[in-house]
Amino acid sequence: MFTGIIEDLGLVKQIEQEQDNIHLTIESKLTTELKIDQSVSHNGVCLTVVDIIGNTYTVTAIKETLLKTNLGLLKKEGLVNLERAMKLGDRLDGHLVQGHVDQTGVCTNKDYANGSWYFSFEYDKTLKNITIEKGSITVNGVSLTVVNSGISAFQVAIIPYTYEHTTFKTIEKGTVVNLEFDLIGKYLQKMAAIRDL
Repeated sequence: MFTGIIEDLGLVKQIEQEQDNIHLTIESKLTTELKIDQSVSHNGVCLTVVDIIGNTYTVTAIKETLLKTNLGLLKKEGLVNLERAMKLGDRLDGHLVQGHVDQTGVCTNKDYANGSWYFSFEYDKTLKNITIEKGSITVNGVSLTVVNSGISAFQVAIIPYTYEHTTFKTIEKGTVVNLEFDLIGKYLQKMAAIRDL
């Protein structure tokens, strides 16, 4: 379980294909605090540390993960949002994030607004995920508040700190992002669907 508060921007140092899987080697200031078998969120995707060498560590993404997230689009020397799993008893500064991406979305607009930025995203509505006004959404692992909610689109406002310390500074129109919708909203939606059967 995660909170959506990014701890570091990792640098992709190596991408190795092995059959349908890829091994990602990441350079991060968090490496010295990691252990093999620990879970780390990468752009919102929970992956297990399988190797540690110096200031880099390696995780493996399977075919299913690559099909449903943007990890397959990562390039060498690219940046990735990192967060270690939360500890019980820690402050929950963001919201409850599972590290299980529901689907990808696409940035449709990026507007600068007197010191902050507004990012607009669209996603495939046939998967029946929803946002609500002032509800929580996770974009590339970042816990955010929805400021404009549509049927298959939403907007978020980004403060300068978040912009500089996450991959939001690299997102432009057309960029594919990972989306994890609010956990409570997903349960309520499922319950409503079952009731209607």
